[in-house]
Amino acid sequence: MPMAEKYKIFLCAPRGFCAGVVRAIDAVERALEIYGAPVYVRHEIVHNKYVVDNLKKKGAIFIEELDEVPETSQPVIFSAHGVPKSVPEAARARNLLGIDATCPLVTKVHREAEIHFKRGRLVLLIGHVGHPEVIGTMGQLPDGAIVLVETLADVEKFVAPQGRDLAYVTQTTLSVDDTRDMVGALRARFPEIHGPHKEDICYATTNRQDAVKAVAPKVEAMLVVGSPNSSNSQRLREVAEIGGCRVARLILRAQDIPWDDMAGITQIGITAGASAPEILVEEIIDAFRARGEVEVETVTLADERMFFPLPRELRPAG
Repeated sequence: MPMAEKYKIFLCAPRGFCAGVVRAIDAVERALEIYGAPVYVRHEIVHNKYVVDNLKKKGAIFIEELDEVPETSQPVIFSAHGVPKSVPEAARARNLLGIDATCPLVTKVHREAEIHFKRGRLVLLIGHVGHPEVIGTMGQLPDGAIVLVETLADVEKFVAPQGRDLAYVTQTTLSVDDTRDMVGALRARFPEIHGPHKEDICYATTNRQDAVKAVAPKVEAMLVVGSPNSSNSQRLREVAEIGGCRVARLILRAQDIPWDDMAGITQIGITAGASAPEILVEEIIDAFRARGEVEVETVTLADERMFFPLPRELRPAG
């Protein structure tokens, strides 16, 4: 790609780490300080390879299932996405020290689903099949007590049991606009359906999507820093595409910048999913500086000050 005379980069804000991700990463690092290595982590603590690789270097061992953990007094941390109830139960049965790093906003959805279930309602979960958060939420209730609806077609073909009250909850990292359409379709078909008092999509997901919507009309390309298995990062890429960006790419690092696709493009937006560290954003800006002059403008849509304390087991005494 020929060197551009000048790049104008619009940085979306907020971007990158949210409070739930900071809490989860801090939980692993604090556990390593207290207990030493190894600390076992069930599933990726957050969906970002750079973060996971750094924690591995410090002594974290990532596993998919508890049966990979040997008999040990070392802690096992459950990821920010949440886990089915069966997981901490299995840890207790083996006398493992389980530490729950589930994002409190995901825990809120778990509690809502349980309350609806106790009130005799069939719960519909708006989310993506196979995502760890969805698996964790569905695992809060007995089989058949919660039904996943992923698309508008799922809503249309769903047959409500005769005389059964309905309720819905949502995955926290969905597209704000798509979820609004899904909720609208549910309410149109089932006007009496019960929903959350406050929407389940987390503040960070909403704020990052809003920032992309504001920047997309100003640029031809949007680079989203994040991992392919990160739901909230994938949604940011989709929002950029819908917003009219000719090039909208999800990239892990600077080496993944699609230079050939960006030939002639000088107005570029950059954002980062909630699991992506700021150092990777800086690395990408440096890659543009290596090719030409760069002007950076930050477009800020919200001031995030959310903070979640560490899991109780990892807090300082007193």
